[in-house]
Amino acid sequence: MKNQNPYIGQNNNQMGMGQQNPYFNNQNNNNSSFLGSSFNTGDFVKGALIGAVGAYLLTNENAQKAIFKTLAGGASMFQAGIEEMKERMEDAKAELEAERNS
Repeated sequence: MKNQNPYIGQNNNQMGMGQQNPYFNNQNNNNSSFLGSSFNTGDFVKGALIGAVGAYLLTNENAQKAIFKTLAGGASMFQAGIEEMKERMEDAKAELEAERNS
């Protein structure tokens, strides 16, 4: 039995001196693959979908035009709202001035 590996049959969860080795922790190896023990399929799918949408938007001119039109419309609506608020502020100032002069 001289040629037998001394580590076979031992508990590989312990590194020594009471420290745990994260690579041999059976609780972390549930999703193990070639990418490591922290691979999460749900996160991978989310990332793949976000990447696909990003690639589509960067390469499709019609999608880019639609997005920019939407942003421009939103910006103009925002600007109109700001102008309306300025007008209301001027009206309020004029009412206060009229009350003071009365």
